[in-house]
Amino acid sequence: MTDECITRTFSALSYGNGRASNSNNINAADSIDAQGEASSGSGGVGGAASAAASASAAAAAIVATTVNKYVARMPVDRYAREYNMNHKHRGLALIFNHEFFDIPSLKARAGTNVDSEELRKALKRLDFEVSVHKDCKLRDILKHIEKAASQDHSDNDCIAIAILSHGEHGYIYAKDVQYKLDNIWHYFTSHICPTLAGKPKLFFIQACQGDRLDSGIMLEKNVTETDGESSMSYKIPIHADFLFSYSTIPGYYSWRNTTNGSWYIQSLIQELNENGKKYNILTLLTFVSQRVAVDFESNVPSTPMMDRQKQIPCVTSMLTRILRFTDKPLSSKAG
Repeated sequence: MTDECITRTFSALSYGNGRASNSNNINAADSIDAQGEASSGSGGVGGAASAAASASAAAAAIVATTVNKYVARMPVDRYAREYNMNHKHRGLALIFNHEFFDIPSLKARAGTNVDSEELRKALKRLDFEVSVHKDCKLRDILKHIEKAASQDHSDNDCIAIAILSHGEHGYIYAKDVQYKLDNIWHYFTSHICPTLAGKPKLFFIQACQGDRLDSGIMLEKNVTETDGESSMSYKIPIHADFLFSYSTIPGYYSWRNTTNGSWYIQSLIQELNENGKKYNILTLLTFVSQRVAVDFESNVPSTPMMDRQKQIPCVTSMLTRILRFTDKPLSSKAG
């Protein structure tokens, strides 16, 4: 089965004709957890509120009609435990590497080129088709993203995007301006990029998320302890199958060695090289966090407040299956 996109306008919703259904979903209406959005009966609602509710319902119906006309082919059985990583190609990997900025307050990111090159090699070993984009302005980033999202990914397993830059409080910096990550990843939601529907969309973000510091805590050994229905059609959320791996938690600094590269990217590269085809992605990223948390500590003796600080990456996952980078046949590997 291929992943070509087809479009269809739903004139009615039917739970028969082989479509999987849940009797509770048929007999009882679902409501949402938002004030004023759900009501029962006709009493107790003022004219203005009723009009607003009607307008909201009409808007929702328009959105639903727009979204529901998109259909994509299933890349894997409905209840498969793992993603289908047996397509002809692994997929695209885009690295946005930022060293220099037009913004005077942003210093050059010494060491980032080491990160970029070694990450390129690591993703290449996992059979990705890798492209590196250096010091892009936002318009150029969006141009590369739009181009990637508009491609036919029917023969690809997934897509990976890495951003190496400065950041703060929910924003990432391009060469010229700051932007939010959702300006990038929304291009790959299933209704916009249907040939990636049901496939992993991976984002690796090396950037600060604030200006707070983590001084850590010393753990001492306790000497008293001992050492030691698959073929039926079904709908998925348009935001399913995304994974965001951040170098640090919200509000905190992300550290980078000016010679060896950032702590997070160094650790990610090491895990991809050593265990990229051994562990599933969430297990692998757990060990990335372990490396960063245990093996690294800042060395800035000239600035005591910044010295001997720690860092912990974090992951936001909307994956719906286990992801493993299984081996590709030699004939299908990216050139």
